[in-house]
Amino acid sequence: MARDTTDFRPIESVDELVDYLAEGNKPRDKWRIGTEHEKFPFYIDGNSPVPYGGERGIRALLEGMQRTLGWDPIVDDGRIIGLVEPTGQGAISLEPGGQFELSGAPLETIHQTCREGNAHLAQLREIAEPLGIRFLGLGGSPKWTLAETPKMPKSRYEIMTRYMPKVGKQGLDMMYRTCTIQVNLDFSSEADMRRKMQVSLKLQPLSTALFANSPFTEGRPNGLQSWRGEIWRDTDNQRSGLLEFCFSPEFGFADYVEWALDVPMYFVIRDGHYHDVTHVTFRQFMDGALRNSVPQGVPTMGDWANHLSTLFPDVRLKRFLEMRGADGGPWRRICALPAFWVGLLYDEEALDAAEMLTADWTYDEVLAMRDAVPAAGIGAEFRTGNLRDVARDVLAISRKGLKNRARLNRDDYDETNFLSPLDEVVARGTTSAEEMRNAFHTRWGGSIEPVFLEYAY
Repeated sequence: MARDTTDFRPIESVDELVDYLAEGNKPRDKWRIGTEHEKFPFYIDGNSPVPYGGERGIRALLEGMQRTLGWDPIVDDGRIIGLVEPTGQGAISLEPGGQFELSGAPLETIHQTCREGNAHLAQLREIAEPLGIRFLGLGGSPKWTLAETPKMPKSRYEIMTRYMPKVGKQGLDMMYRTCTIQVNLDFSSEADMRRKMQVSLKLQPLSTALFANSPFTEGRPNGLQSWRGEIWRDTDNQRSGLLEFCFSPEFGFADYVEWALDVPMYFVIRDGHYHDVTHVTFRQFMDGALRNSVPQGVPTMGDWANHLSTLFPDVRLKRFLEMRGADGGPWRRICALPAFWVGLLYDEEALDAAEMLTADWTYDEVLAMRDAVPAAGIGAEFRTGNLRDVARDVLAISRKGLKNRARLNRDDYDETNFLSPLDEVVARGTTSAEEMRNAFHTRWGGSIEPVFLEYAY
């Protein structure tokens, strides 16, 4: 999230929180595609991490991008920590370890998404190359220890860094040593949100498997295909993971609100200052817990929006749905991830088929799949087969959905070609992570360094 929200409207009731989510309902012709992707910056000389400061640091990258784009700076305690397009059509932000993120504009087609990603990477290379910096498209930092990883000067991250070790074993690795590709999608009604939430929760482990791309930690194979997926199994289970209550046939906005109310908060912002409030839940906040300890200590709609941004389930509900299961990867996957989900969720025939395919999948089955995927990838067992079998069926549905959308580019190609990287995974029977691991043991000669050539932007 590039910029935390300031909205000073006081909250009078829980119903207002439900209404806030329901305001996301949009007619089909207003549905858009918002794609986010993160990548690790590194110095070409030595494949070392890039700190925030200095003449060749992250700050210099942001300042260079600001000059190129003319976007407004996002400043935290006097330091530039991101950029935002003046009309809200995109943003650049920093993750805790310096991971550089583009939060794309809300676009109508995958063709536009791919052009946006390519333009961003070209602009970034123009600024980064004179600084001796390139970017790595992986789901997990392959070489640097946590101690070697830089820390970005962002107030919310200071609070999270103190809090994470209290609630899980791998929260700091999540913050500082992982990258993702994510797509944000719309819904038309509570019923439409429910269908999309349930289908995408059930299929999120498959997404993790297809995009598995983090097989190395601190210079060696880690025995996993998605280290990032494994990290999310023990980060902060109060606010992340697979949400069982979402599987209910009656699931709706109010259920998500009731869950979110009982998750501990991270912060509230008052007069530009971040106050650590990890000791209270949002429900306690609404009951007056911060009235005497924080300036203007009554909850606002801005506080609610910020709180929702600190929840990390596999599919996150705000006023849109966020697909959160995929590892970061090479540039082709920046287009493949939104294509996969748009094909499944934005065409009624495809959504019907995906819903029918997953209708009898139970919470326990999906949880077992989610637990198996980090190590087994598309080879993870499911019922009488494995996820490679499931992937064939799901990709066929997604391809049908994209065909039905019939969004053509200037050469009259539809959006189905963006699924090609995933078709290749299923055809080979091996993930990108397995291909990298095999290369490490063969042509890379047991060295991690070639990854910085072959997977760099």
